[in-house]
Amino acid sequence: MTTPRWLLKILWLEDRALSRLTGGRMTMPNGTGGRVRTLFLHTVGRSTGQPRRNGLYYLEDGANLVVVASNAGRDEDPAWWLNLRAQPDTEVEVGTDVREVHARRASAEEAAALYERFAAALPQYAGYRRRTTREIPVVILEPR
Repeated sequence: MTTPRWLLKILWLEDRALSRLTGGRMTMPNGTGGRVRTLFLHTVGRSTGQPRRNGLYYLEDGANLVVVASNAGRDEDPAWWLNLRAQPDTEVEVGTDVREVHARRASAEEAAALYERFAAALPQYAGYRRRTTREIPVVILEPR
């Protein structure tokens, strides 16, 4: 069973508030045994020009951070990914660190291996692939 979208939004809002109150030192536990953690991605709205901040699960892959534009298995890409495609140079908050990164879509080979790591850590990711007709982008955030 997949977590309802309204509940995910509430949990992300609580996580964002906890992160801000503690200066990024704490986020809510995610139940993955530390295999994935939460980062906050900064983007700029491609239509509005307004700053955006999205909490996302990530994996480390060497010096890179990896996120998945799953949108909980919906058939449309999440807005943060569309914004990031328009402006791939950005910042992420990881704990108390702010890092400058460049985003790129993983190659098919990279994506296959990295998505499996996400699905192993968070089983709902396997369900996201089954629910959607689109190819779910795996996004690599490279240090700048």
